[in-house]
Amino acid sequence: MTALPDAPRAFAARRVWIDGVFRPALLRIEDGRIAAIDPLEPAAALPDGFDVVALPDEAVLLPGLVDSHVHLDEPGRTEWEGFETGTAAAAAAGITTIVDMPLNSDPVTTTVAALAVKREATRGKLAVDLAYWGGAVPENLGSLAALAAAGVVGFKCFLSPSGIDEFGNLDAAQLEAALAEIAAFDGLLIVHAEDPAQLHGDGALGPQYDTFLATRPPESEREAIRRVIDAARRTGARAHVVHVSDAGSLADVRAAKAEGVRLSIETCPHYLTLASDDVPDAAPEFKCCPPIRDAANQDLLWQGVVDGTIDAIVSDHSPSTAEMKNQGGGDFGLAWGGISGLQTGFASVWTEAKRRGIPLAALLPLFTTGPAKVAGLAGAGTIAVGGPAHLAVFAPEEGFTVDAAALEYRNKMSPWHGRALVGVTEATYLAGRRVFARGRGVLARGGREILSAEAAVAATDVDEEVV
Repeated sequence: MTALPDAPRAFAARRVWIDGVFRPALLRIEDGRIAAIDPLEPAAALPDGFDVVALPDEAVLLPGLVDSHVHLDEPGRTEWEGFETGTAAAAAAGITTIVDMPLNSDPVTTTVAALAVKREATRGKLAVDLAYWGGAVPENLGSLAALAAAGVVGFKCFLSPSGIDEFGNLDAAQLEAALAEIAAFDGLLIVHAEDPAQLHGDGALGPQYDTFLATRPPESEREAIRRVIDAARRTGARAHVVHVSDAGSLADVRAAKAEGVRLSIETCPHYLTLASDDVPDAAPEFKCCPPIRDAANQDLLWQGVVDGTIDAIVSDHSPSTAEMKNQGGGDFGLAWGGISGLQTGFASVWTEAKRRGIPLAALLPLFTTGPAKVAGLAGAGTIAVGGPAHLAVFAPEEGFTVDAAALEYRNKMSPWHGRALVGVTEATYLAGRRVFARGRGVLARGGREILSAEAAVAATDVDEEVV
């Protein structure tokens, strides 16, 4: 592909993702926004000196992708990831908007003061736009409205232990109380749904993955998701279930949605592209909670993708240091649980979808408008007149082999290491300016904070955007 300008005045491509279809278009850019979308004309018809990115036929122009489930771990555990490395990995994947989880940072984002500390830690580090989830824990129930007013776009809770002592899980009564509180201001609760009564096997388990898998059975997810559905039904609150791994839960989700329960769900690239039978012994980079399940379960998850039951595909990028991942010498019980998948998620899912005969057009809403809707990020994940020129130049047929050492992460680990994938991000543009170029890495750090509509912050602040 020919060299691309850093701040073009227009983009021309035969395949541009607009309003749910690919079509030829010329996008005109002014002040970082899309000023017009015109029919595509030959480059010769453009005024002399018009700085235009003309994509070759093998490339597509996408809206910047959205990932609403990312653990960047800063402040406090920046050795795990951090805003600088994490947003670089996002930009390298064509992602222009991410939402940071309230853990595993220290302090966790459960108070207005902790949010202020996290916001300060972002200064000068963001390669892409960033919004924040707050946390709902036993200690802050009753004060969630204040945290929403400070800028978080919703609240994360766990129904089982989170793995971080300072971020406690909610019992059934506390879940109902949180949903009732959030319903009063029409907020959103996002839920890690595993029933602790059905989890077992703390401590050393050995190097075999099946031993670990048996400690977190599918029933733990099913029971917890039913609990979320019942509480959302009673309170009228909006609820979202994160990282669904068990396809057996989808029947309850379909029924709840049909009934009118305000429910959405997500799954992750590792559940759609990795299977338990293929996990090597002593390979803790594959450990996550809920766990990667078998191939038959994966087939059913893909049905949920195709039929619309699943609302978003997000990374749940949850890194740690290599020492924490490898503690116990590859023991699946002792290793830290979490997948590093922010940079490879889209390509890995597209590779598997292509193998299954699923077109790119069927996937894109789950990586763009789907997660944007979950987090309430108006205008993110779309190409529209007046919207920000957040764009990705993507080569869907170009192949590559994942090299963990070449990824932008602070800790170079990936369960896809050595896998052949298709789909390469050539360049990523944020507000019309190129922030990532293949072969050159991150070129600029102009990412902005995105605060909730409730935030008591002036919308004119140049580093912030209120949605």
